[in-house]
Amino acid sequence: MKKIKIGLKLALVFAFMQVEAQHVAKKVDVVIYGGTPAAITAALEVKQAGKSVVVLSPDRHLGGLSSGGLGFTDTGNKAVIGGFAKKFYQDVYDHYSQGSSWNWQSRASFGNRGQGTVAMDSEHGTMWIFEPHVAEGIFDTWVRDYQIDVVREAYLDRQESAIKKEGTAIKSIKTLDGTVYEAKIFIDATYEGDLMALAKVSYTIGREANKTYGERWNGVQTGVFQHRHHFIAKISPYKREGDTNSGLVFGVSAEDPGQYGTADQKLQAYCFRMCLTNDARNRKPFAQPRDYDPQHYVLLQRLFRAGWDEAFQKFDLVPNHKTDANNHGPFSTDFIGMNYNYPEASYAERKSIIEAHHHYQQGLYYFMANDPTVPFAIRTRMAEWGVAKDEFKDNDNWPFQLYIREARRMIGQYVTTEHNILGKCRVEDPIGMGSYTLDSHNVQRYVTKEGYVQNEGDIGVQVPKPYAISYGSIIPKSDECTNLLVPVCVSSSHIAFGSIRMEPVFMVLGQSAGAAAVLAIDNDHVVQHVDYGLLKKQLLKVGQVLEQK
Repeated sequence: MKKIKIGLKLALVFAFMQVEAQHVAKKVDVVIYGGTPAAITAALEVKQAGKSVVVLSPDRHLGGLSSGGLGFTDTGNKAVIGGFAKKFYQDVYDHYSQGSSWNWQSRASFGNRGQGTVAMDSEHGTMWIFEPHVAEGIFDTWVRDYQIDVVREAYLDRQESAIKKEGTAIKSIKTLDGTVYEAKIFIDATYEGDLMALAKVSYTIGREANKTYGERWNGVQTGVFQHRHHFIAKISPYKREGDTNSGLVFGVSAEDPGQYGTADQKLQAYCFRMCLTNDARNRKPFAQPRDYDPQHYVLLQRLFRAGWDEAFQKFDLVPNHKTDANNHGPFSTDFIGMNYNYPEASYAERKSIIEAHHHYQQGLYYFMANDPTVPFAIRTRMAEWGVAKDEFKDNDNWPFQLYIREARRMIGQYVTTEHNILGKCRVEDPIGMGSYTLDSHNVQRYVTKEGYVQNEGDIGVQVPKPYAISYGSIIPKSDECTNLLVPVCVSSSHIAFGSIRMEPVFMVLGQSAGAAAVLAIDNDHVVQHVDYGLLKKQLLKVGQVLEQK
């Protein structure tokens, strides 16, 4: 009997060891967390240097926003987009150079309008406007051709016990399925910065006060109106117009917006970048979402009554009779104030926030196409549009990626501020360049002292010329973590991030992070001690642009 018990115990121990072994992945040189374009360019750079790498993507689909609907690229100055980022747009050009790619319209009928540039640049062999599935196809081709090990739907276990550190170095992380990944260098290439946070690297959420970094365009920006995304007409925020006792309509906050220039922990609004079509052969009409409530769109009703007629201003065209539809106007696809909890939320809570954005935006389109209070001309025109049946086929033709314009931002070795963006100071260790405007979407919707509704937080300040981004902005402080690189949730102020946060720049920074990871491994250095001279040499070798010529 005793022998049987001992044998049973040994069998159980062996079985437990087998289960544990199944949960330990092979060790690799570099673990990259995220399925964004930055994650892919980082992986390609690591792999072409001969290092082993695994990409842990919490998403089924690779490409983040670039394959999730943002096809009308925020280009900025295209001359400073190099490396794999430029290669991406060259691959887009090659795709649309094939006649078979124009299946819903002719190439000639598309025209050639881009954002600040032509859509199809024959001189440089690049194209900056594209359909979502084309972008995803390019990323999938890249990881296949480079034989990148990608684990999809691999969510980081965000419990403290899921990360192992020795001093300031991460030794391993664990995903929710229990798999453990060990590496010499880790890269957090997510829009949220979950690995960065788990590693106890300092970060911030929201807007710093202007006085923190001596800025002008940070903090609360009450009274600043730079786009047409504020209420010009005097619109009542109350359920019964003018009746302060009737309660506020949906989407208006009762909170005071705060004093100009002060800090808060609020975020610029999120939305889905929508691939719509008005081609009846490929159009699926807007469906009424679950829990649809037309009262959520009362402010839009009142705007229409006041004569607002810019509803289709940002239906930017991409090939094949499709759009990259973005926000526009005082009431739009931007779901203002409904994302504040997103960065720190659990996965379940994030799913709920994403679903709320989905229902709001789908309801907005349905309302505009069907509600009798919408002006006839707008309603009939909107009814001509719908989601594209050949996009996002496994997600009911809805984008799989919410536009996380901003979440956590690292407080790293160097903090990029508006002074860098506006050319007032320079860095000595550039790893890429940005050029887009200082751009923030609205952060809050409130009631003015006069009793009307107003938005706050929308900023758009032109950048005089392209600016360099410091290596110090993608590495943590040395006393916090020495083998982590963060090319997306970079170390910057809120308003500086508003310029950096463009997809081409993330691709650039991802590749530079990959190059730094390789050098750190080859020279047995922590990321803070990577020889910048060697890093610069490698970045120039692979076509990165580090200064404006």
